[in-house]
Amino acid sequence: MIPINKVRDLISRHKELETELSSGSIDKKKFAEKSKEYSDLNDIIIEAKNYTTFNLEKEDLEKIINDQKNDQEIRDLARSELEELITKNEINEKKIKLFLLPKDEADTKNAIIEIRAGTGGLEASLFASDLFKMYEKVSYKKSWNLEIISISKSDAGGLKEVIASIKGKNIYSLLKYESGVHRVQRVPDTETQGRIHTSAATVAVLPEPEEVDVKIEDKDLRIDVFRSSGPGGQSVNTTDSAVRITHIPSGIVVSQQDEKSQIRNKEKGLKILRSRLYEFERQKRDDARSKDRKNKIGTGDRSERIRTYNFPQGRVTDHRINLTLHKLEEFMQGEIFDQMIENLSLQAQEEELKNLN
Repeated sequence: MIPINKVRDLISRHKELETELSSGSIDKKKFAEKSKEYSDLNDIIIEAKNYTTFNLEKEDLEKIINDQKNDQEIRDLARSELEELITKNEINEKKIKLFLLPKDEADTKNAIIEIRAGTGGLEASLFASDLFKMYEKVSYKKSWNLEIISISKSDAGGLKEVIASIKGKNIYSLLKYESGVHRVQRVPDTETQGRIHTSAATVAVLPEPEEVDVKIEDKDLRIDVFRSSGPGGQSVNTTDSAVRITHIPSGIVVSQQDEKSQIRNKEKGLKILRSRLYEFERQKRDDARSKDRKNKIGTGDRSERIRTYNFPQGRVTDHRINLTLHKLEEFMQGEIFDQMIENLSLQAQEEELKNLN
């Protein structure tokens, strides 16, 4: 049950904003911000108003049902209306609760995704490559823009590490649950006796902040340049184009050497640094806010095993919500990725609703 005063506060705030915005006297700097708040409240205002009148409507219908002087047909009709009213109120209550949940300011941002081969040698690097291809396919299907920032290949077409930027609508909210250890069980092509090998790759999804979100002072940076360590003979290796950026206060270090231009490497390095600093500060704040409880969806820590891809059995299992999909091939093609994300989001919402006072 939501305290009725909280719901009435939403209605009052909506009316207050409506008056302010229509007055024409609002500060231009605050107009966009208040317009956004008003628009958000518009999405829930009907449910809020219906929620406040529920008890009165319920009492009126119960009086009709319990009054023996009324015809049976009228009482049956009132009983049917009451059932419908209760069902609608339950739906309204859930919508309002979801609206009242603390908003993650990063949800609307683009994302930086980092994939690294973990335990398992060559097979782990091949799996890291498969994961990256999966995210590429998901991005293509959703018309997201994926741009590789940094890539380090291994033998046989695998990936030691890849960092990419993904842009679109509400990207971080859709990808944030991908952070953690992804484990694969399959028979490698080089395995002659058909034994199943287990290897892993880590995924980190970071919100990509705007420059105004994270102020980086030049005095806090140490920038070292060095020669790229790519294959010999290429022009990229004949100059000190690679860049290592150290953020002194946090100790975060970013290296970038994919580009031939030192300036481009520095730009890309700062983009990654900005995302890691933003996530670092968010994590500190979230830890302080919820140190006494741990969300069942997980912390997003890249050391936490979140999912297993079992190729012999054709299944993918997410351990945080105990969901198994027996369509591994479709999942790797990005076909049923939404099904997994929707279940993770719903579970996260349910957990947050339990903790909503």
